Amino acid sequence: MTISSLPPGLILVFGAFLLPIVGPFLRPLLVLALPLLTIWQVWHMPEGASPAFTLMGYEIITVNVDALGRLFALIFSLMAFAGGLFALNQKRILELSAAFTYAGSAVGVAFAGDLITLFVFWEIMALGSTIVLLSADTPQATKAAMRYFMVHMFGGALMLTGIFLYVFDTGGVVLTEMKPDTVGTALILAGILVNAAAPPLSAWLADAYPEASWSGTVFLSAFTTKAAVYVLIRTFPGTELLIYVGVFMIFYGITMALLENDMRRILAYSIVNQVGFMVTGIGIGTEMALNGAAAHAFAHIIYKALLLMSAGSVLYMTGKRKCTDLGGLFQSMPLTTLCGTIGALAISAFPWTSGFVSKSMINQAAANEHLALLWFCLMAASAGVFLHAGIKFPWFVFFQKDSGLRPKDPPWNMRFAMILFSAFCIGLGVWPEHLYALLPFAVDYEPYTDAHLLNALQLLLFAGLAFFLMLPMMKRTLTISLDTDWFYRRLATAIIDRIGTFIGNTDKAIRERTMSGLNSILDYVWQHHGPEGSMARTWTTGNMVLLVTIFLCVYLVFSFI
Repeated sequence: MTISSLPPGLILVFGAFLLPIVGPFLRPLLVLALPLLTIWQVWHMPEGASPAFTLMGYEIITVNVDALGRLFALIFSLMAFAGGLFALNQKRILELSAAFTYAGSAVGVAFAGDLITLFVFWEIMALGSTIVLLSADTPQATKAAMRYFMVHMFGGALMLTGIFLYVFDTGGVVLTEMKPDTVGTALILAGILVNAAAPPLSAWLADAYPEASWSGTVFLSAFTTKAAVYVLIRTFPGTELLIYVGVFMIFYGITMALLENDMRRILAYSIVNQVGFMVTGIGIGTEMALNGAAAHAFAHIIYKALLLMSAGSVLYMTGKRKCTDLGGLFQSMPLTTLCGTIGALAISAFPWTSGFVSKSMINQAAANEHLALLWFCLMAASAGVFLHAGIKFPWFVFFQKDSGLRPKDPPWNMRFAMILFSAFCIGLGVWPEHLYALLPFAVDYEPYTDAHLLNALQLLLFAGLAFFLMLPMMKRTLTISLDTDWFYRRLATAIIDRIGTFIGNTDKAIRERTMSGLNSILDYVWQHHGPEGSMARTWTTGNMVLLVTIFLCVYLVFSFI
């Protein structure tokens, strides 16, 4: 069976253009059918590469199917289905079309066999996600979308420059493992890390995602950072630098999430934190670590979407997003509370949830390589995750004080989407072998050992105890958390304003002095050559003869000299 050269993600991309055309009766059917058709296509594609064709002298392989690509393409397609189900009530059709284009291009990245195909889908992802953000149609979303777009265009420029240099050095465009030992590969790595929300540009994620609509944030959480994780696994496994980058992302995300008051910004920072675990696993580079990174990306898309669905449901029903405005919602939104709590347990790697069977593989890989300090950092970070996402989010949103709000659970489609992903969180945790069977390498790992369970339960117990002991310090206030985006949101703006003022004042001074000089010259010319000027008056014949005589005398003197 030959592989088609048409990536299966194009089902979603082309289908996205049909959504505005079809009527309101067919549109929901199309929203649900397109991802299911993509899942079927991805699942039934045989492994191997599509026939190559030549473009500008280079062989282009638009589809290359293996276990790693299939894993990511499946979860991207599944996320498109669940996100579409959750967003059936979304009246902005532009958002749905952009979201499906975004999801389809992520599937295209997962199956790309060369750098050119990868880059094309990479940039379509940036465009689609920007439109998802813009479609929220608020001043805050518009400004955030512009900043988001500029950051991703910068990352895309880094990647494209790196690809040009890499092709110049190697003569090929095949997507394969690299080492960041040349300028080209280093720039490719930098471009990927921008999409992974790695420092120093990690603040774009928490700046942009919370400004999307109640459904748009769910889509945004799934594709950009996890596509970057996929490409890192494909291109830079075992790069030691990624260990340090990943550990920084882990603790940076935890710290910023603990300071936040906005429920969706809490969850946005936890994306950075969780991607840090994946980047660390890629840096370790062993088969178990890469399996763990891939499995954790799969599990993370599900439980993070579930958390943001619960937050989106609260926003949809109440119009509020700050922890200080919420609380006590468990009384009227029991299903949303239950699903949000399941997502919180999964992100905290609670046993019998999906997060436990994936994150523990990364921890075990660090232990197997005798990276003791790294192992301790990962274990401490796991406690931090439980603090900010496992307890803080559900506690302040659904429990704590009674805010007096009594909204009901959201409409049926939103409830069903949350139930579906809750079932996945528990099902993958109870039967991890189904996830392990999809991983790129053979799995020789048992998550449910006495040591693993004891370590996890002790860690979670003491983290929970620490949270409630420090609860007075954890209570949120109406504050704003500063991040590195301050440098381009505030400082850069101030510098540009100062530069603009300086240039404007300098231009004004130059213009004034120039015009003053020109006016002086014109006054002088007018004084001597105007109607009343000495050079414009009528001279007598005697004066003219005298003037000619003087000129002749001067000429004679100079001729003899």
